[in-house]
Amino acid sequence: MVRRVLSLASGRIAVGVLVLVALLALFGPLLAPHNPLGTGDDTLAGVSGTHWLGTDYLGRDVLSRLLSGSRISVLGSLEVAVTALVVGVVPGILSVQLGRVFEWITLRLADTLVALPFLLFAVAVVALLGNGITQAMLVTGVLVSPLFYRVARAATLSVTRSPYVEAAVVSGASTGWIVRRHVWAKVLPPIAVALAQTIGVGFVIVSSLTFLGIGVQPPAPTWGGLLASDLGYLAQRPWAPLTPALLITVTVWACNLLADAIRDVSGEAGRALVNDRRARANRAGGRGPRADRPGNADPVTSGGV
Repeated sequence: MVRRVLSLASGRIAVGVLVLVALLALFGPLLAPHNPLGTGDDTLAGVSGTHWLGTDYLGRDVLSRLLSGSRISVLGSLEVAVTALVVGVVPGILSVQLGRVFEWITLRLADTLVALPFLLFAVAVVALLGNGITQAMLVTGVLVSPLFYRVARAATLSVTRSPYVEAAVVSGASTGWIVRRHVWAKVLPPIAVALAQTIGVGFVIVSSLTFLGIGVQPPAPTWGGLLASDLGYLAQRPWAPLTPALLITVTVWACNLLADAIRDVSGEAGRALVNDRRARANRAGGRGPRADRPGNADPVTSGGV
């Protein structure tokens, strides 16, 4: 699947952007030219050789805060996606395999989680457990998990009704063996699409919560927190919110683009894409069937039976 995704221009662009964001998360705090928490007398300064993106209302270097805050933003979004994946996929697959009672219970739980507004629920949990990004993202991941539950359940239902799975059940195969041997390979592509989309949703959630000052103790920098602080000083620095907003927008766009690329190369569409590329390669290399070659003549028109 990875090769198929990289064979598409959209897939290469999405992977390239996300790799850059991951590198920012890994090495951004180390590349920060100034102390992201260090204040100074030069407040709300413009772009200069010393401060490439200027300074904020406390004289802190904006570029350093962006680079340092990338790690919290990326880790928070991944925490949302991984939590939703674990909480949603396993019950989604088992709901088809473990009978009507387990199916009814998990469906009701999924419906309940969908009905809860994640932002208000995350605020309530943070108020109870304390202001921290980990607990906020764990709660948000649980509330997003019905997406994975429904995707895994739908894919498992389509596989379970297939003849080879019914034959495995009749022959006495265990549920674990059926899931590993037949179900997981079919469920993986739609789950990969949902995972890529959820990472993008996680960035929006992290940015929204940190924009409101939830999940991170100030003065820790985050992309959403920088956007919120810059909006308060538009008269002095009207261009300041563009950089954090652009980082958030491009990252979410790359996640959605990757999800589209995975969907385009998986399943029947992926097999059609591979066959089309092979046919084009054969025609380009002169290996395609041609009627003017002796061995490729039509048996009807050439007198064959």
